[in-house]
Amino acid sequence: MIGRIFSKRNLALGGLIALSAPMAVIASNDEARAPGSVFDLSQWKITLPTDDNRDGKPDEIDVRAIQDYAHSDFFYLDDNGHMVFASPNKAVTTANTTNTRSELRQMLRGTNTRIGTHDPGNNFAVEARRSSDMFASIGGRMEATLRVDHVSINAGDPTKRPSYSAVVGQIHATKYDNTRSGFGYGNEPIKIYYKKFPGHETGSVFWTYERNLPRDDPNRTDLAVGVFGNTWDNMEDPGENGIALGEEFSYTINVHRNTMYLTFSNERLGTIRQTRSLVRGADALDNPYAYGGDTLYFKAGVYNQCSTRSGESQWYAGCPGTGDWAVDKAAGNYAQATFSRLVVTASTPPEE
Repeated sequence: MIGRIFSKRNLALGGLIALSAPMAVIASNDEARAPGSVFDLSQWKITLPTDDNRDGKPDEIDVRAIQDYAHSDFFYLDDNGHMVFASPNKAVTTANTTNTRSELRQMLRGTNTRIGTHDPGNNFAVEARRSSDMFASIGGRMEATLRVDHVSINAGDPTKRPSYSAVVGQIHATKYDNTRSGFGYGNEPIKIYYKKFPGHETGSVFWTYERNLPRDDPNRTDLAVGVFGNTWDNMEDPGENGIALGEEFSYTINVHRNTMYLTFSNERLGTIRQTRSLVRGADALDNPYAYGGDTLYFKAGVYNQCSTRSGESQWYAGCPGTGDWAVDKAAGNYAQATFSRLVVTASTPPEE
């Protein structure tokens, strides 16, 4: 068991993190149909690229409120009963990022707010993690079918990796003060990207694994794995090997015991299966125990990667945006994806 090498004081998170503060009530937009009327959102909350309650933070709609909630610009059902997520390049963002999002966050506690957001009872862990039996589940499985409708068609620096891209699914680790064990950095063992350059026939689907290291470690970076088309370092048109805007594809992230099993499929390009251990480092520079001591949760929707910030960082693509949704949408400075399926269940053994 990986967890045996870590102290109980460091890894028993439930007693260290306070319960979430009550959220301000934000009214649904009556012009749109609520995704919760079609999709099971009983264990999800959403973060939006809006600040309707004017608290200087992105609006969050909790599990109870999201069942009847819609936003006619950023979160709604289309005419086919599919769930649409949209996010402009420029809008209010969460702490520690310059990217906007319209994105669901898994809440395994449901409406039981006596369990803190970051407590084990609201998240999952790998089997090898110490006290894994305290968590809401060991592993988990998320399945999605979607199409990417749009990514920003403008970027200040097209050579930056995140330009013209969006993340449409991920696993996130909780950030907490636990540096002695090498965990708690709030990194991502998987982010699923769609990236398409303007003028290209198709875009690429790939995923990244972030080395689980502290923010100031120069080796903390994302390792890209190709699926359909290219990864973010190849600026060539993937052509028939890529996925077009509006073309449907599916992904499954199945964390079973200590391994992440991935399945990607597309009617035209077929099915691709990949695996990654979450308890052994991806390479010699990674945390040797990967994410074996972390607290994990799924996310899905649109996490727009076209940051309006400029600078030396590879993440700052200098994408244009005014903060006015109508103006930015007309200029093509936004990301949007439409999900026809999103289901989260217990993990399952890998296919033979």
